[in-house]
Amino acid sequence: MNLNAVPTDLPKNITTLDVSHNRLKNLSSLHLYWNLVNIDASYNSLTSIEEDLCVSLPHLQILNVQHNEVHLISEKNLKNCSRLTRLDLSDNRLKLKGEPFSVLKSLTWLDVSRNKLNSAKLGTQPQLPNLVTLVLSGNEFSVLQKNDFSFLSNSSAFRVLILSSLSLKKVENGCFQTIARLSDLVLDYCKISPQVTTSLCEELAGTALRNLSLKSSQQMTLSNTTFQGLDKTNITVLDLSSNTMSKIADGTFQWLPRLEILSLEHNSLRHLTKDIFSGLGNLRQLNLQKALTKSHGSSFPIIDDFAFHHLVKLEHLHMANTGFREITEHIFSGLPNLKTLDLSWSSTGLKTVTNKTFAALQESPLLQTLNLTAMGINKLGPRAFSSLGNLTTLLLSYNFISQQLNGDELEGLSNIKEIDMSMNQQSISLTNTSFISVPTLRILKLGRALKGTLDLTPSPFTPLVNLTILDISNNNIANLNAGLLTGLHHLKVLKMQHNNLARLWKTANPGGPVMFLKDATKLSVLDLDYNGLDEIPLNALRGFFELHELSLRSNLLDQLHSSVFDDLRSLKYLHLQKNLITSVQRVTFGVPLSNLTELYMDHNPFDCTCESILWFSEWLNSTNASVPGLPQGYMCNTPNAYFNHSVMDFDPLSCKDMTPFKALYILSSTAVLMLLFSAFLVHFQGWRIQFFWNIMLLKNYLHNWKELKPVPGLGNTYPFIGNALQFKTNAGDFFCQVVGYTKEFWNSPLFKLWIGPVPFLILYHAETIETVLNNPVHMDKAYAYKFLHPWLGTGLLTRFSSK
Repeated sequence: MNLNAVPTDLPKNITTLDVSHNRLKNLSSLHLYWNLVNIDASYNSLTSIEEDLCVSLPHLQILNVQHNEVHLISEKNLKNCSRLTRLDLSDNRLKLKGEPFSVLKSLTWLDVSRNKLNSAKLGTQPQLPNLVTLVLSGNEFSVLQKNDFSFLSNSSAFRVLILSSLSLKKVENGCFQTIARLSDLVLDYCKISPQVTTSLCEELAGTALRNLSLKSSQQMTLSNTTFQGLDKTNITVLDLSSNTMSKIADGTFQWLPRLEILSLEHNSLRHLTKDIFSGLGNLRQLNLQKALTKSHGSSFPIIDDFAFHHLVKLEHLHMANTGFREITEHIFSGLPNLKTLDLSWSSTGLKTVTNKTFAALQESPLLQTLNLTAMGINKLGPRAFSSLGNLTTLLLSYNFISQQLNGDELEGLSNIKEIDMSMNQQSISLTNTSFISVPTLRILKLGRALKGTLDLTPSPFTPLVNLTILDISNNNIANLNAGLLTGLHHLKVLKMQHNNLARLWKTANPGGPVMFLKDATKLSVLDLDYNGLDEIPLNALRGFFELHELSLRSNLLDQLHSSVFDDLRSLKYLHLQKNLITSVQRVTFGVPLSNLTELYMDHNPFDCTCESILWFSEWLNSTNASVPGLPQGYMCNTPNAYFNHSVMDFDPLSCKDMTPFKALYILSSTAVLMLLFSAFLVHFQGWRIQFFWNIMLLKNYLHNWKELKPVPGLGNTYPFIGNALQFKTNAGDFFCQVVGYTKEFWNSPLFKLWIGPVPFLILYHAETIETVLNNPVHMDKAYAYKFLHPWLGTGLLTRFSSK
């Protein structure tokens, strides 16, 4: 931040302050924050520690001023810092005046490394009674003098001395006498000759030393007397790594009978003899990573038979990235307590693993892990691991195994729990019996290892009734059947990414979608990334109530069944990024997103419309779940108004009034359609409707015949329909009566009539009824015939009197 002074506007009650990497020249402003316990003022331009610093900060315990320009330091600079427990003054230009550290009664850790100090002596009087760790690395002294550490004579808690990056040329007698309680000595990156190393070990005799680190200290060779002085210590850890060491004499470690951990990694050893580790009867861990390597133009290093037989308590042998001539029949003999053997990424010339390759490990009944990763193996012979009956983990990844597994290769692995054969160049073929010998298997990794088909009945995995993790990813699998996971009722993790399963889940697939997950409903993790899936069958995920993580990234998914995720109530992690999903609706995603911890759905072409994205936008803006990639990864693709805008910016107000307008639209549309329908019906079928309506009324009238009442004053005349009247009289009399009247009004007729079994009269003007009915005149039959002639032949008039 390039601060020139400590800010004065910070909270007054802070306890920790980091003002490192600025341009501070003093810490005077810190008095404002008297509760400070921890201050980091490293990488500034401080030239001193103010005398009143600890007065204004009475609770200060940790002070870091490394990489500054602190020069002169005396007792008065630290006299009030009695509570200080950790002080880092490294990488300054210290010049000590008097006894500056004598007042630090509570200090437990002091670092004055890289200060160009000419001596390890920081005082003449006993001081620092509670000091545990002293760091003097990278200074300019090259001799450890007898009284250098006398100032720690009363430091009963002192345990760790770090003297890294020094050029030690001499170690005087008795230099460690005053710190005999020393337990850890670090001399990493020092320049130490073999003679000085021997002298150093002699001076450490009688101390409480337990850990000695000589990493990268130019120890080219070790003789059988180098560590003789350590015989009188309790050393348990020795680090000799990164020394380009080429030779270790037999008996070199005979002086270290209590040693438990020996690190020899990153050296250039040429030969491990059968007595090189003699005396290490208590060793439990041996690190030989890159300790034996073949350089350009040289031959492979050699490991003799029985080279490790002295290590009777060895539990962990790490030989990764080594190169030696061969694995002989007895190279690993004599390791009764061995639990882990790591030969990964090593070059041994091993091509075929036979039943004799690791026969010597039959003497190691406790062996649980054998790591043969990337050893160039191309074949497993019958019963290749039959001598490893208690092995639980077998790692064979990154090899070139090219064969059909028939099952006899794994015979004898009666307690195996994990087999990793991934990254074997897709050269392994499976059969129905490939794993019949290992029913105890719980973890099987076959990623990028298989060729051929898994469309086998029964499935190769059926014998693995205890399997919990199955990885068959990156195999370009296109053919399998619904019984693939039959019997795997304990399966929890299934990895099938980077295959070609699209056809198997298509509705158009011959025989329908292949439900290969139906027997694995106990899954908690399912990975189907990069499979080209463009649809998920409706019942593909039915019953997966315990699924916690589902990954379907980088497929072609778009339209999903509304209930496809309904059983995923325990889902915590959902990966759907880089698909073709346009719509995220509650009906589909409501259940899986209800308890989600993390959602990955970025880089999809979202359709930002009310129907497609409104619910999802509201969910994103209100959820407590983690959504990486938000908002940049969640951009709208359509419509144009929202193109390249974040889904979170979708305006929900544009959808608020949609419901009432929709109801009005439906109502008005229905009314218009009904009106149009009625108009067309009346126009084209009105006559038919009227006809049937009249028939219905007629039936009703005939039914109620006896209940009819005559028209007042008109005797035998009864109302029928509208202006129609019915006459209960003889048809002939009725006719003569009516026609007699119409003879007078022939040119402007007042009515029409129908004479049949029951005579009817229909009036054009109802008010003339009494005139018509009360003025009968005599008329002859000729006139009657003339009147009735238009009715003849119509079926309405069939008979009248004699004519």
